[in-house]
Amino acid sequence: MVKTLLAVIYDIRQGKSSSTKWLPHHSLTPYKNLTYHAPSGFPLTIPCRSDRPHRLSESSVIFMNPCCLAVSFRNAILTSVLVLGCWTAVYAEEVANLAFPQSMIADGGQVYFIANANGDPGTRENKGFISKVTPEGKMIDLHFIQGGQKSVILNSPKGMALVGPTLYVADLDAVRGFDKNTGETLHTISFAQFHSQSLAGLAADPLGGLYVSDSDSNTIYHIDEAAHDHTVTVFAQDESLSHPRGLTIHPRNGHVVGVGWEDGKIFEIDEHGTIQELFANTFFTGGFYNLDGIDFDKYGTMYVSDLTVGKVWRILANHKKEVIAEFLLSPSGIGIDRVNHVIMVPYLYVNGAEINGLERPSNDNPNKKPRSWSDYGMGWLKKDAANE
Repeated sequence: MVKTLLAVIYDIRQGKSSSTKWLPHHSLTPYKNLTYHAPSGFPLTIPCRSDRPHRLSESSVIFMNPCCLAVSFRNAILTSVLVLGCWTAVYAEEVANLAFPQSMIADGGQVYFIANANGDPGTRENKGFISKVTPEGKMIDLHFIQGGQKSVILNSPKGMALVGPTLYVADLDAVRGFDKNTGETLHTISFAQFHSQSLAGLAADPLGGLYVSDSDSNTIYHIDEAAHDHTVTVFAQDESLSHPRGLTIHPRNGHVVGVGWEDGKIFEIDEHGTIQELFANTFFTGGFYNLDGIDFDKYGTMYVSDLTVGKVWRILANHKKEVIAEFLLSPSGIGIDRVNHVIMVPYLYVNGAEINGLERPSNDNPNKKPRSWSDYGMGWLKKDAANE
């Protein structure tokens, strides 16, 4: 097994692989490296097949600075492990030249925004910025929104949410709204009355309201839509939130779902503010450590990122969980592009990000014919049954 692993790594570094067939990649499209059955459009079980992987260009292996070298080497190790497991090797679109990226969000499958702290997260130097990239990872504008320029204030941008033409950004003690097309400042929602200093996750509900997490005070706030002057109220506050970070809205029931940094907790909050622990580390059920990002795909499957141990997890509707990527370098606030069915993973301390396809349920194609005994080379069983 070790010899096989080394052979795969060597082939990857040479721009080839003897363990899988590479497919041409002209644009980022979803691939199926795993198939699973999802009754009623809701995934319940797992494993595995390849469809459309991405290939790392040789130039990105040869010409790179130390940070990019670390990213490429991580890719090689990750790919090799996936080849030897139930995954087939997959390469992601890479985004370089970022500066402490803390989160990513997709806008209708057309463009992605990346929040960059541009320094140690939590500092107030008004030099944070928002980058704008294509789904293929091509940089449109590295400093689309830049703190300290054009009267913009942006210290350490973290969570983001889109409501119509407005891009909202959680920024330590305020939530700021920008025009997603021009970058112009539209709103500044202050949390001075709550003495909040660590706003992190941000999510928008279908009505245009916002939910934002305050990690230090174990609080989730609700922000009314713009038509109601962005009034801020406490939605939930409890130590069980475990210093909440990333937030998202459950696509099925509309509840707030988030992750806790302190002990790797995943929680759900209903419309009345009642907190339910979905996952909590115990003596018998460990696995999560410092969770930072969370999102759902269009099938209702949950994804979370564990920053300190370098893992991305997938959690199905029946609460079955599995690691889909590991040996990552500080994966922070992940996001899911539900249109193109890809995952966006920023790497906080590597100053880069990746965009990678996700698998679809095996029953996603309504025109797919059901398998018969003949598909498994046992057509004689059907004949015998007919003769009885």
